[in-house]
Amino acid sequence: MAEGNLVQVSIVTACRNEIDHIGSLLESILSQDIPGGAWEAMVADGMSTDGTREILQQYSTRYPCLRVIDNPGLIVSTGLNAAIRQARGDIIIRMDGHTRYAPDYCKNSVEALFNNAADNVGGPARTVANGVLAGAVAAAFHSRFSTGGAKFHAVDYEGWVDTVPYGCWRKAVLERIGLFDETLVRNQDDELNLRLVRAGGRIWQSPSIVSWYRPRSDLSKLFHQYFQYGFWKVAVIRKHKLPASWRHIIPVVWVSVNLLLLLVMTMATVLRSPGWLRDAAVLWLVVVGLYLSVSMSVAVCTARHHGWALLPYLPVVFAIYHLSYGLGFAAGLVRLMNHPGGGFSPPSTSNFAKLSR
Repeated sequence: MAEGNLVQVSIVTACRNEIDHIGSLLESILSQDIPGGAWEAMVADGMSTDGTREILQQYSTRYPCLRVIDNPGLIVSTGLNAAIRQARGDIIIRMDGHTRYAPDYCKNSVEALFNNAADNVGGPARTVANGVLAGAVAAAFHSRFSTGGAKFHAVDYEGWVDTVPYGCWRKAVLERIGLFDETLVRNQDDELNLRLVRAGGRIWQSPSIVSWYRPRSDLSKLFHQYFQYGFWKVAVIRKHKLPASWRHIIPVVWVSVNLLLLLVMTMATVLRSPGWLRDAAVLWLVVVGLYLSVSMSVAVCTARHHGWALLPYLPVVFAIYHLSYGLGFAAGLVRLMNHPGGGFSPPSTSNFAKLSR
């Protein structure tokens, strides 16, 4: 356990109203095998009202290595930054409330950081799911078709990457490039990694860094999650002028083509132009037909590897990943056009500003 200035590793996490998950996160943190025992855990609580804070206080009383601080900013980036600023360790390891960690997660993270002369390290995003629908969401999470080609979806990949889940850094590196962008509700980790790489830093992924992420098992929550990802990706692109990867643009192009064709069909109906209506309808059916064909083909391949029981759900899950992200990105573009000089962040009372993973 940590004593005074002997801290070498600081685990940081941000939470808000996580009564169903905070206990398992704290137990996962306390079970970490960190050589030397010189570590602390910093939990930034976003003013929880569901009993989460009481559990945190109980644990911090029993375990002096656990420190709880306030996060009045409520969102992930403000919480993580508050924890990092107060952290005493030379190494910062981020952990998330909806993920379970192997006991050697921190140990292997620190070893990978030094052994590879990296500026940030992390492991692939392994998933765990209960039930058929949750299994379909998890299987789609690892599919290039639904979530793009980011290497962290490949559980066996080891090597240099452009981003990793969570992260492990030297505190000096974070202080040099700047901490998490507090204007971002989502995608703050991707933005920090993009900034790190563009500053000459390197990110290493190692399968020895093991954790298990629990994807959304409710389709409406999945839609909301990826709508937010799409919306806030626009803010990241505005800040850096270019996307980290062109794969981020594909869903909004697909959604925009469909919306444009539907708009043309609507106008043709109103203007009583049967020729335009017929041509637009044929083109829309071709676009939708091609998408459904590819989606079903990928669904069959995915079900072959993850279980045939998932097959009826996969096309729907694929569509939700694409539609929600694309619509969110389009909403972000509208927001950007309405606020070209800044002020991208929606009001704090909106669903866009909730503290969430």
